[in-house]
Amino acid sequence: MSEIKVLEGGATQLFINAGGETDGDPLWAARYLVTKPEAILATHLDFLRAGSNIIRTVTYQATIDGFVKYLGITKEESLEIIRKAVDYAKEAVKIYTKEIENNKNVTNQKPLIAGSCGPYGASLHDGSEYTAMETIPCAYEAEAIIDLLKEFPDARAWLSFSCKDGKSLADGSNFQETAVRCYKNAAPGQILAIGTNCIAPKYVTSLFQGINRDKSDDFIPLVVYPNSGEKYTESEGWNKEGDAPTLHEFIDEWLNLGVRYIGGCCRTCATDVKLIRAKVDQRFKH
Repeated sequence: MSEIKVLEGGATQLFINAGGETDGDPLWAARYLVTKPEAILATHLDFLRAGSNIIRTVTYQATIDGFVKYLGITKEESLEIIRKAVDYAKEAVKIYTKEIENNKNVTNQKPLIAGSCGPYGASLHDGSEYTAMETIPCAYEAEAIIDLLKEFPDARAWLSFSCKDGKSLADGSNFQETAVRCYKNAAPGQILAIGTNCIAPKYVTSLFQGINRDKSDDFIPLVVYPNSGEKYTESEGWNKEGDAPTLHEFIDEWLNLGVRYIGGCCRTCATDVKLIRAKVDQRFKH
């Protein structure tokens, strides 16, 4: 059993299953919790069948205020929708577990659920094993999250930052200094990993390089789920930048740097997860 956990891919797989995209929608993929829940269930299953050890709830943009404002529903109804997001993930795990029953060749025998955390992460507690604190743009916010988590000693989470290049967070703070400080200041065992998401793959190595050098006694597990390497603009949408390398080209390199949780973000789908799963399994094949 490898200690590397394969995460799922991005919302692209959901858009494929739902038959459309939600770029520019203030609720983004969370709208499908109301309009196309069957597509959410199908997407969770796609990622599980591709080899994900951990699937994330479709709640990154799910907030009570957002649902009230853009769907015209009550606060109570909004909270129930967020709870349902966990139920869809749990149902997918149940279906998948039944599918692979007695199949010893499958490496993700006991998949887990991570609650993708927007401002209402507490609503995800019932049924999700982990909390994914995602796309954190600044050091101050990360430090506040670390302090808040201490109020919930049973919670287990990873912190994933929004970085603008191979050195800095979106707010300009140094990534490595912030990551190490947050990990050391967290309650023991509460932070599963620290890393980055929705970043071009070409920046990841320089972000992570050196964090675990000569640190066998205080190893920091890293998490990464980059985008496809394409760049998004409101005017043109997603476009590939020249010969930008894909995430698959870096997997072994990242694992050597201490990555223990790896998946994909925007513009990645189940086929990408399948390739990641194959790479990880090959690495630990006996």
